[in-house]
Amino acid sequence: MANIIDVLVIEHQVFLALFDKIEETLPRVKTVGEVRLLCRLMAGLLQNHGDEEANLIYIALDHVLLERHQLTRLNHDHHELDAFLKKVKMLEDFGEARRQMKAALAKARAHFIDEEQNVFPVIERVLHQATLVELGNAWKARYRLSQSVAG
Repeated sequence: MANIIDVLVIEHQVFLALFDKIEETLPRVKTVGEVRLLCRLMAGLLQNHGDEEANLIYIALDHVLLERHQLTRLNHDHHELDAFLKKVKMLEDFGEARRQMKAALAKARAHFIDEEQNVFPVIERVLHQATLVELGNAWKARYRLSQSVAG
């Protein structure tokens, strides 16, 4: 029984490994369409991840994080990263699309570090262990449901 923080940290690690592969691939791509494809992959994963965070954690902690202005910053970070990725998808210039994609990867990495260092510890202090486990179970149930619908 993993708690939600453990689940999200593991998900971050998977994403970071994927980001490394995307960054490793970027110098070899030849077209703006290929950059857009990588961008769509990253955007889809981050959208689902951000929704999970909002639905499973931030609703429970709005009052605590809002007092510390962290919730506003986290929402801003999510929107800013989304805007970065939308911009990449719209760019026609190959070099600029690749540069912006690298910037989006860096921004996502920094955001994950910030969450793990500043937000997750607050969540662990504020919520009971049983609640964290319950949220982790809810995440797993949601993931299993999405797998059964897709499969």
